[in-house]
Amino acid sequence: MLFNSIEFLFFFPIVTILYFLLPHRFRWFHLLIASCVFYCAFIPIYLLILVFTIIVDYFAGILIEKNQGQQRKLFLIISICANVAVLAYFKYYNFFIDNFQVLFHYFHSSFPLSILKIILPLGLSFHTFQAMSYTIEVYRGNQKAERHFGIYALYVMFYPQLVAGPIERPQNLLHQFKEEHHFDYDMVTSGLKLMMWGLFKKVVIADNVSTFVDLVYHTPKNFSGLPLIVATFFYAIQIYCDFSGYSDMAIGSARVMGFTLMKNFDRPYFSSNIGEAWRRWHISLSTWLRDYLYTPISLGVRQWGEWAIVFALIITFLIAGLWHGADWKFAFFGLLHGIAISYESLTRRWRKRISKKIPLPVYTNVSILLTFIYWNFTLVFFRARSFSDAGYIVTHCLNKTFCYQLGHLVYGLSAVKVWFDPFDFIKLPLIILILLFMDILQNYVSPVNFLSQKPSWQRWAVYYFFIVAIVTLGNFNNSKFIYFQF
Repeated sequence: MLFNSIEFLFFFPIVTILYFLLPHRFRWFHLLIASCVFYCAFIPIYLLILVFTIIVDYFAGILIEKNQGQQRKLFLIISICANVAVLAYFKYYNFFIDNFQVLFHYFHSSFPLSILKIILPLGLSFHTFQAMSYTIEVYRGNQKAERHFGIYALYVMFYPQLVAGPIERPQNLLHQFKEEHHFDYDMVTSGLKLMMWGLFKKVVIADNVSTFVDLVYHTPKNFSGLPLIVATFFYAIQIYCDFSGYSDMAIGSARVMGFTLMKNFDRPYFSSNIGEAWRRWHISLSTWLRDYLYTPISLGVRQWGEWAIVFALIITFLIAGLWHGADWKFAFFGLLHGIAISYESLTRRWRKRISKKIPLPVYTNVSILLTFIYWNFTLVFFRARSFSDAGYIVTHCLNKTFCYQLGHLVYGLSAVKVWFDPFDFIKLPLIILILLFMDILQNYVSPVNFLSQKPSWQRWAVYYFFIVAIVTLGNFNNSKFIYFQF
């Protein structure tokens, strides 16, 4: 079920109202059933995959807590292997088979296994990482094993963040299912406002700019120069608004019922380096990778000195890239980020000396601009359909005069009516400016708190503006969220 669907428009208020009407002892069961219904709206049979991993991890957590020494590690390994095996089969089986077939063909031989018709379960990477964090935290002694099977199942299946995060830690979420949440007007209203803002980012910003992105990236060799640059810039806006919009709706819908989910985005495009950008982008994933992958790897090779950091970063971001998709272009995307952060780590002292010789506002703003440009460059490999397309886009962005590029862009937008109508030349810059204003505002004050201090007529004017914008400007034809494929 999609947050931007008619079904969810009825699902959410019904589930929420029943949640507050039911006695506390029945609420976990209500949310678990609702989460099953939410997930079954996609492919019902895939619910069995979740049931399997939930059973394995539930008993693994208890056995890890009960045992000592090597037995604890054995049960942890069993749990991790079960989760990784499910993820590997559904997400990476065809990827590896395809690569082996190419390799065997190169040596004039045939590989015995063939490609399977497998549909990737929605959100598999997300709830797999969340389940793994539970057993790892139990193993580390940071979390007590959950004895209530239903509560643990709800931890994995909680519908707001089931298919695209945030990837929660057990310390933050598990105990909240046992606490009684009363109707709180401030929580409800702030949650609804966050949901509205998230929906605006998705259907008004992301899905409108995606029209041009999809057409250019579908046939990039029909374009040259500025259209490729604009499409890449629009994709940076699209993926940010699409994913952060989903996170806002997830956090907001949970908040309405009294639950607090972790913040997943913090104005990443205002970062002054790639490392900072990852600390602000998909925070639940970047902290997961830091705690469960980067730190153990770097500690394991700490005798290498500063190169241990480089090695750990490269491996971590290669895996992060492949986490996003079973394709070498995603691995290359991760590699580019690993190289950038390694460079930042190795040159920190040198860059600090340079920064002291340049006025701070100039240095900071130039750093933000360069970081955003590099981020856009890496997104070419993330979005392009192949390495060939990505290579073409990168090499043909700046090979014409600016006037020709601008003329080609205007001609393309006006000649093919399905691309844009004249109103888009006003609408797209306007909605991007709204996004920019909201992100700048968050640097000083929470928009919700900012609005709460204004007179009621001003608050409601803003609410009506967003509601009308969603209804009139929202593009509901492109309903899927980008990160559902991961």
